[in-house]
Amino acid sequence: MADVASRLLDLGCYEISLGDTIGVATPADIQRLLDVALKTIPVERLALHCHDTYGQALANILTALDYGMATIDASVGGLGGCPYAPGASGNVATEDVLYMLNGLGIETGVDLDKIVESAWFISDILGRPPRSKLAMAKRPSPARADADPAR
Repeated sequence: MADVASRLLDLGCYEISLGDTIGVATPADIQRLLDVALKTIPVERLALHCHDTYGQALANILTALDYGMATIDASVGGLGGCPYAPGASGNVATEDVLYMLNGLGIETGVDLDKIVESAWFISDILGRPPRSKLAMAKRPSPARADADPAR
């Protein structure tokens, strides 16, 4: 991985996103991955992409933050999946990541309430609830949604 990533950077890639696209990694896996990657790749050139199949995505992201990573892929409502890995769930939910970052005192400049509203808007269109713990806990009331003139 480190050799391929270093070569990609040499070829002009500006960032290497390390992915757990089937959502089976644990924090120990992320530690081992970053211990190898950071020997040859600057942390500011790395991103992390986690799926939450086994509920470890936030713990994995927290581990990456401890290593100094600042770019994290996420998807509103936990949308997405992995077409080549049956059973893999969606991406880690943006709103769950933001809630954790806010709790850590990390300023993101993102309006968490608007992200939750977006998660429900998209999920309602898809006809299924979001995969986000936060969106489930903070579902906007129907009266609030109807009162929004933008809808």
